[in-house]
Amino acid sequence: MNNSFIQQFQQGINRRDFITNSGLFLAGMSFLPFLSWNSTGARAENKATVGVIVDGNRSQAVDRGFDLVPLPNVSGNRVLIKPNFNTADPAPGSTHNDTLTAIIDRLWEEGAAEVIIGERSGPPDTEEVMKEKGIFKLATEKGVEVINFDQLGDDELIHFQQEDLTWNDGFHVPRILQEVDNIVAAGCLKTHQFGGQFTMALKLAVGIIPNTGTDYMNELHGSERMRDRIAEISLAYQPDIYLIDGVEAFTSGGPSSGKRVQANVTLVGSDPVALDATGVAILKELGSTDVIMNTPTFELEQLARAAEIGIGVTGSEQISLVSDDAVGNDYIEKIKDYL
Repeated sequence: MNNSFIQQFQQGINRRDFITNSGLFLAGMSFLPFLSWNSTGARAENKATVGVIVDGNRSQAVDRGFDLVPLPNVSGNRVLIKPNFNTADPAPGSTHNDTLTAIIDRLWEEGAAEVIIGERSGPPDTEEVMKEKGIFKLATEKGVEVINFDQLGDDELIHFQQEDLTWNDGFHVPRILQEVDNIVAAGCLKTHQFGGQFTMALKLAVGIIPNTGTDYMNELHGSERMRDRIAEISLAYQPDIYLIDGVEAFTSGGPSSGKRVQANVTLVGSDPVALDATGVAILKELGSTDVIMNTPTFELEQLARAAEIGIGVTGSEQISLVSDDAVGNDYIEKIKDYL
């Protein structure tokens, strides 16, 4: 397969292709309303909104999060959910099924015509991970489709390459990401002991790269610029909204197991850099690894590279943290200085 991403783009533009390839995407623009730190209703220009929900009940947190930072209009649309199924380990090792179920239910309630779960696991086999997590049973019960990105044929993949990438020759991504109308990304809040440093919104994108004939994962993990390459993957797709489940977090270890902390927080927003910066601030407040604690948030390499290439915000002054109650607003006051 030698068709480039640009060639595929030229053959026919749909909504998702346009968003991914347009200057709006590269600028990391958000289409959500911008609110103030304390959720008083004051407006602030050129800021990315991150909703902060303090709630130990995942189903409630999902609904409250989407009430605060709304989903796009999904009525009549094909919507793909990109979860974290790196392994089948309990949350935050992988996306909790309660979180996934609540997202599915909300999409149906808001009129989605089709809902798809799409993911690639690794190093465990994706099919086995999904079986162990009960995803096929859940999908049947909820009437959704499941796509294993590792089972896609060459004609179902697109080659993504840009001149400024640190990847050797770009990478392949599923065509379905360009064909659906909306993408909802559902990540976890945790550290990553194998070079990623942390894994939330940006690193969630690693799972869109299938294990094809090219060993992209060895290329990624063997690179001195691993964290730069993680950030670059988000140039190839743009979720409309991210939900980061931090009801439980790993403050060290990760991604599959680590020091588990009951954080009772859920983050919602459209800017992955703003979300990850907020997640890092939460890890700092909880007490985390040396690199997290001792590195200014926007100097962490994933965030610095993502900001450099236009994935999202470039500094904490561009982030508005909002909540829907006094408990959430108090929590924002605790974490905002760590940004």
